[in-house]
Amino acid sequence: MMLGLLLARAGIEVVVLEKHRDFLRDFRGDTIHPSTLEIMHELGILERFLALPHDEVRKIDGNIRGVRVPFADFTHLPTRCKFLAFMPQWDFLDFLAAEARQHPGFSLRVQADVTDLVLESGEIQGVVASTPEGQLEVRADLVVGADGRQSTVRERAGLSVETFGAPIDVLWFRLPHGVDHVAMTAGYIGAGHILVMLDRGTYWQCGFVIAKGSYDGIRAKGLSALRDEIAALAPVAAERVSELTDWDDVRLLTVQVDRLRQWCRPGLLCIGDAAHAMSPIGGIGINLAIQDAVATSNLLTADLLSGRPGLARLQRVQRRRELPTRITQRFQIEIQNRVIARVLAGAGNVRQKLPWPLRQLQHHPILRRIPARLLGMGFRPEHVRAARGGPNRTDATP
Repeated sequence: MMLGLLLARAGIEVVVLEKHRDFLRDFRGDTIHPSTLEIMHELGILERFLALPHDEVRKIDGNIRGVRVPFADFTHLPTRCKFLAFMPQWDFLDFLAAEARQHPGFSLRVQADVTDLVLESGEIQGVVASTPEGQLEVRADLVVGADGRQSTVRERAGLSVETFGAPIDVLWFRLPHGVDHVAMTAGYIGAGHILVMLDRGTYWQCGFVIAKGSYDGIRAKGLSALRDEIAALAPVAAERVSELTDWDDVRLLTVQVDRLRQWCRPGLLCIGDAAHAMSPIGGIGINLAIQDAVATSNLLTADLLSGRPGLARLQRVQRRRELPTRITQRFQIEIQNRVIARVLAGAGNVRQKLPWPLRQLQHHPILRRIPARLLGMGFRPEHVRAARGGPNRTDATP
């Protein structure tokens, strides 16, 4: 959606295909980082965006075995917005779609489920989608696969995926606020358990981290045992866990970390989770995808205004974005394997003393700017610089 907005703004004809009727679904990531907010500012739409209901988090704390640990302080970032914004992703997508529709070359087709690619003379010329009205074929100078970690586009294109595995999965659920609620987004770490609570204004969106493959065993113990574990880990949630009355209230999110070896082939480019599935650690997947979109627009707008970009031009996007992707994934994998997996292994493996880096964050506030910089801006943040205007072309973005 962000790429569609950027290209339409530059005068390129864009068709975005969305397989669902709308965006009203329970997305995993609702965190909008300062790097993304900076892009909204560069597009001149930040004030309108921040007028939508959202929550702002300027500092992140953790609770480790009952000890409060300040983790990140975003108030010193060299960005317009020195905070994380929490907004339901469906509202974010609706906003981007509304902005994109102001440009005459933009079209959003909903209930258009891409099922195949149009291949001629070894090059991808478009996509085939299933719609309520029947089969739809969209031909384009460039197809951009932005259809997530289970991407149909990358599968049909035969692009090779390198999988790195993950020792964790996440149970995803909501807990309503109490009458004495204090705005708070925090993480809790105890013997064998990790809980993240994201404040969404009227409720907490919670992620309960579990060991990979342990879901069936957790279900076998019963929902009451899960409620007890949550309450013991986060006392603030103790009075609200009774709202979990059925396993339908709890969704299993399967964590995977992977990356395409080649992000493109003639006529096709993959970005976002379709190119690199991220761990939920740090909530940075959506923001890394948006950085991909900005880089794609910056590098390919001129080519799309003049014709069909060749493979060498498409490969520039991977060269630009692969290094920050690799660094981010390595960072996530190290945390998964060296920290989270050890915590989930049980009480016997949890040291009573806080690790040295966390003790330094406790005692030296200036150090909290480091994780804030890594989370808030990432590696190699992109900036909008594509020019406007030019003849219309077509770009299909499944």
